[in-house]
Amino acid sequence: MSTDTKPAPGRREWAGLALLCLPTFLVSMDFSVLYLAVPRLTADLAPSGIQQLWIVDIYGFVIAGFLVTMGTLGDRIGRKRLLLAGAAVFGVASVVAAFSVSPEMLITSRALLGVAGAAVLPSVMALIMGMFTRLKDRGRALAIWTACFMTGSTLGPLVGGVLLEFFWWGSVLLVSVPGIVLLLVFGPALLSEQRSPQAGKLDPLSVVLSLAAILPFAYGIKSLARDGWTWFPAVSLMFGVAIGMAFVQRQRRLEHPLLDLRLFGNRIFRSTVIMFFISALVGAGSLLIVTLYLQNVIGRTPLAAGLLLLVPQTLMIIASLTAPRVADRIRPAYLIAGGMVVASLGYLTFTLTDATSGATTIFIAMCVVMLGTAPLAALANHLAMGAVPPDKAGSGASIVQTATEFAIGLGIATIATIGTAVYRYTVEGALGGLPPAAANAAAESIDRAVDAATQLPAQQRDDLLSASREAFTSGLHVVGVICAVLCAGLCVLVLTAFRHAKNAHGGVEDRIGEPDRAEVVGGR
Repeated sequence: MSTDTKPAPGRREWAGLALLCLPTFLVSMDFSVLYLAVPRLTADLAPSGIQQLWIVDIYGFVIAGFLVTMGTLGDRIGRKRLLLAGAAVFGVASVVAAFSVSPEMLITSRALLGVAGAAVLPSVMALIMGMFTRLKDRGRALAIWTACFMTGSTLGPLVGGVLLEFFWWGSVLLVSVPGIVLLLVFGPALLSEQRSPQAGKLDPLSVVLSLAAILPFAYGIKSLARDGWTWFPAVSLMFGVAIGMAFVQRQRRLEHPLLDLRLFGNRIFRSTVIMFFISALVGAGSLLIVTLYLQNVIGRTPLAAGLLLLVPQTLMIIASLTAPRVADRIRPAYLIAGGMVVASLGYLTFTLTDATSGATTIFIAMCVVMLGTAPLAALANHLAMGAVPPDKAGSGASIVQTATEFAIGLGIATIATIGTAVYRYTVEGALGGLPPAAANAAAESIDRAVDAATQLPAQQRDDLLSASREAFTSGLHVVGVICAVLCAGLCVLVLTAFRHAKNAHGGVEDRIGEPDRAEVVGGR
């Protein structure tokens, strides 16, 4: 039977989607909402340097570590059940974190938030797949879901900044509680239970191996990005890779694996995961460099830089919401590939910036980049999940989310680090005549160069600021070229992998094996 003959979603499905957007928005916002509160909570709780890093990073680490387990667990015990349980834990952990009286209490509650967030994200995407059976409606629903995720990430720092103007640091963690309460009140009535009818038992050793692989790997990536190449993060990274290989070997032997590696045998799914990975890597690395450029080269305050970037990100959200309608008329391969060409041009515009008046150029470049990236953000989830059997929806969603999380860390560790390396190489020749302490600080990063300049006489200060800003702008140019090349590579990948898909809602028939319908419990 043709997919288009399936019943259209009614008010209950669309109301359910609106409800599912709440935890999506809140979990994504929690990635960044705490950043601006760090100075105040540091003054209040007096964490050590290591504890401060764990307060900020533990949430993302734990989400990355538990996504695969939670996605598969939802397929087995029920996605609605896992979502509501995860949301309840998320709400309780938010309250505990907000009223923490010690660094250890805050770190523990943030880790619990990560476990709950990992339960929520793949469950939401899998539930959407079951609620919207017509591919056309499903594509639009996933585009709305993607827009909510991006909105949460975008508004996190701004929401945190506004709350900190009037309340204590814990208020930024309580903002999610009302939305969680709404989900728990209306979720049981609006959402139908879904699970895989052929789910096997959960393998405890696979769960342990996945955590032992992902957590050290994520820690190693983020630590190397933040502190440079040191022995402990490097060992952690290699340990994660080694355990990951053992995990893969075990999954190949199990009848009911935690991670079904057959999913990667599908060209559409495999290519979409790669596409997500590269685009997130490029986006995270370039955004960090752009943020540093706006603050340390152009001299914008953090709030002013955030507001400047809010417009391009808003354009991306609007464009991603309209992309499914455009995809009714243009094949997704052409639409996404065309967007990658536009994004490449935006990244190449980075090379037109200078060290004194580049804010307008960056604003235009980021608007172009975000508009070009929007079709990928809007359609890739639908293409990936459309290639996954319904009974593996949770597993497929967790793989996509995990790939994105890793790519963000790797983008900072690679692309942003390349920009910093260009800065260091370029600035070294201009540090002669400066006091050794100032020269050493300036050679580390542009942040430290700006701080060191405040301690120098007027002429030396101006010389150091001019040299460091010129050097960092050179790094921005190199990052722009690298990102443009990667986007061009994505264009080729998209045209190769998705050329047979006639539109964003149909024509993708090559699912993994013979898909079994996911069981819907309780009816409508």
